[in-house]
Amino acid sequence: MPIQTQETSARLSATIERFLLHLRLERNLSVNTVTAYGRDLHRFERFVLTTLKLTAPSDLTRDVLMEYLGDLREGGLHDRSVARHMSTLRAFSRFLVDLGELDESPAALLDMPQQPRTLPDVLTPAEVASLLAAPDADTARGLRDRAMLETLYATGLRVTELVSLRNGDVDFDRGVVTCMGKGRKERLVPIGEQARATLLCYLSDGRPFIARSAAARSRRGGHTAPLFITGQGRQMTRQGFWKLIKRHAEAAGIEKSISPHRLRHSFATHLLAGGADLRSVQAMLGHADIGTTQIYTHVHRERLRVIYDRAHPRA
Repeated sequence: MPIQTQETSARLSATIERFLLHLRLERNLSVNTVTAYGRDLHRFERFVLTTLKLTAPSDLTRDVLMEYLGDLREGGLHDRSVARHMSTLRAFSRFLVDLGELDESPAALLDMPQQPRTLPDVLTPAEVASLLAAPDADTARGLRDRAMLETLYATGLRVTELVSLRNGDVDFDRGVVTCMGKGRKERLVPIGEQARATLLCYLSDGRPFIARSAAARSRRGGHTAPLFITGQGRQMTRQGFWKLIKRHAEAAGIEKSISPHRLRHSFATHLLAGGADLRSVQAMLGHADIGTTQIYTHVHRERLRVIYDRAHPRA
């Protein structure tokens, strides 16, 4: 590799790493989000170094970005994935402007690909009831699993927010959960009586018996200890909960593809169907933009249409 290209690679890599550090420390984005930005940018870096032979971050132009996005499409990437890469490049371009590497963002005038607006599929209240009843409440782990599912449906938390809960994050007297959302933003979410009762059963009759070893048991207590633990006394992982919810959905006879996010969708849709206002649902979900929450009003309208078509004699 020529010396100039080696220097280019080092400089571009250093700028990308500086940007990722900025996202983590100054914008307080989650580890998962920063990792996704890094994955996109390192792919972009490989393209511009090997295909276009760029010599500096300041050489980024709109044509360069267009060529890269064209390469992504030729590689079979769907519009949704291309749009995500474009968002990453826009954020990185703005960062380069702030650094003085560019006078203006080359990504500012890029047109985002038009994407069909897909409505999130949700569980019916009956399916939710079957799912919540699936864990065996006669076992310690069953009590934990039921408490996690009840908490998720009662609050609409993201899966990362759910598994990150600490012992002191549930205020049983006030009936609220404190969680840390995207951008390290703290929010309070109400939690209903049924979920609180299930949590209390887990804390008294489940959690003390889950940890297998003495060392694990010693990590169980404390205000800041993980609320939902594994047999090693450690915090439940996202992946562990994904497996857990899929297993219980299968046991409940639910044929739909299940995920923690589908239960979050169901939480929002059922609230709106019950008369909750959009702003309240937005606050509970932790959406920065109410436009993100409005998708659930479309879900509710679609379901009303189906009910009308089935029930009305002249539909």
